[in-house]
Amino acid sequence: MTWSQMFSPVGGSLGLSALVALIPILYFFWALAVKRMKGHVAGSTTLLVAVLIAILVYGMPVGMAVMSAIQGAVYGILPIGWIIIASVFLYKLTVKSGQFDIIRSSVVSITEDRRLQALLIAFSFGAFLEGAAGFGAPVAISAALLAGIGFHPLYAAGICLLANTAPVAFGAIGTPIIAVSGPTGIPAMDISQIVGRQLPLLSIFVPFYLVVLMCGFRRTMEVLPAILVSGLSFAVTQFFTSNYMGPELPDILSALVSIVCLTLFLKVWQPRSIFRFEADQAGAGTAGGDGPSGGKNGETHSAGRVLFAWSPFLVLTALISLWGIPSVKKALIGKYEGANALLSAINPIGKALTFSPPVPGLHQLVIGANGKPIDAVFKLELLVAAGTAILFAAVITKFIGRLSWREWGKTFGETLKELRFAIVTIASVVGFAYVANASGMSTTLGMTLAATGILFPFFSPILGWLGVFLTGSDTSSNLLFGGLQKVTAIQLGMDPALAIAANSSGGVTGKMISPQSIAVACAAVGLTGKDADLFRFTFKHSVLLLLIICVLTYLQTNILAWMLP
Repeated sequence: MTWSQMFSPVGGSLGLSALVALIPILYFFWALAVKRMKGHVAGSTTLLVAVLIAILVYGMPVGMAVMSAIQGAVYGILPIGWIIIASVFLYKLTVKSGQFDIIRSSVVSITEDRRLQALLIAFSFGAFLEGAAGFGAPVAISAALLAGIGFHPLYAAGICLLANTAPVAFGAIGTPIIAVSGPTGIPAMDISQIVGRQLPLLSIFVPFYLVVLMCGFRRTMEVLPAILVSGLSFAVTQFFTSNYMGPELPDILSALVSIVCLTLFLKVWQPRSIFRFEADQAGAGTAGGDGPSGGKNGETHSAGRVLFAWSPFLVLTALISLWGIPSVKKALIGKYEGANALLSAINPIGKALTFSPPVPGLHQLVIGANGKPIDAVFKLELLVAAGTAILFAAVITKFIGRLSWREWGKTFGETLKELRFAIVTIASVVGFAYVANASGMSTTLGMTLAATGILFPFFSPILGWLGVFLTGSDTSSNLLFGGLQKVTAIQLGMDPALAIAANSSGGVTGKMISPQSIAVACAAVGLTGKDADLFRFTFKHSVLLLLIICVLTYLQTNILAWMLP
């Protein structure tokens, strides 16, 4: 028996229906920001509120509402939860083997200044991981690295979430833009070019902004040359790659250029005074408590030893980059049809480890806005998941760190125990997102913003922001609202490519408050259950950056139209 979505269930009024559709979101904000509930409690109760509204207000059958929640929870565990488990596991292995002490001292040898360490790791290295893997890996790994070298865990998580703003639209080898190109019919290159004329402005601003958050305006000006080198090198590369090469490589190339430029610059320039946190002052005179040229107690390390210590993360980078190559992706899900012998050999394994069973009682039983039934399948792609690539890196790290299988297994068990509540949080909030989509609540909110008429260019990025908050993914947000953006833009005489690009650019500012992202960041730095504190830290910054994108998009329809290709 099928069920058709309704988008104005409250008295036939779209506005009143939108207010009701907002209740789960407002409840979640209240639960975290006001009541400061633990993340898994806030997430679970938000899911319950969403299910009740879907059933009682939108008229969704009970079984369908429950199954859509289960479908979302499964997706929250695989691939999202799997990424955070594997990432934290890899980090714990480097600590257990002693490699992380050398990693810490190698970062200090480049600069002891906490401001510059944040630029290198949170902004540049995090962007590289975003370009290669996406999902939660960049925040999880970079936040763990910052916490490991002495940053306060909350600061480490918050700074990495903020820094992750600049690269999200081109994450995972350009997936958000490539994915929305198909269903909307707008060429990926057209969208990439416009996003590449919006986000570079954030790429210049974000490094400056995150340092101001760390130490205030006056201390930020002390390292302004380094900030400009980091941000400008990233922004210029991001502009050229997105406009002349496409959406696949802007993050990876921009991050590499930024890392190289800043590292070389710091060889010839250092700030007059070194900024440290108060907790550092009780250390041994440097940011990490180690000697400036090496490990603890003044021990120095050769370049080869440092490279060896970093090798788990180099292996990780290589593997997640490999996983992102289109032909490899096809082999890992059993759909490769080329002539490469190795990929052909992997093909049957990938096929055997890829499952897409329909969701019982939901698949093709919900009729969407276009009058067509909506597919609902459990996407269980075990081998192609980014978490699996990270797990392989963890296996290789076992040999690099000379750990026994018993130590390796014990560390994995410790990781699972530490992250159990974080996984519950992620599963519940993704379940909420799926209920909102299947019931029509998300479409109600989107249609309400689309009804803003001539002001739509200003509100267009808010759709992307809302979509990423709901789904935790710029890709999912683009797929959720991309069609609506296109149709509304055409009706209003706005460039549809600009509307879709605004959805993607606005979405990046919602990443830092997405419940999934917050849960991942908290878990990575050992703050499981402190989601409320991190949400309060990031929310105002998310809104500020969103407003910048809103104003820019609106101006690009008139005064700044010359910026568009």
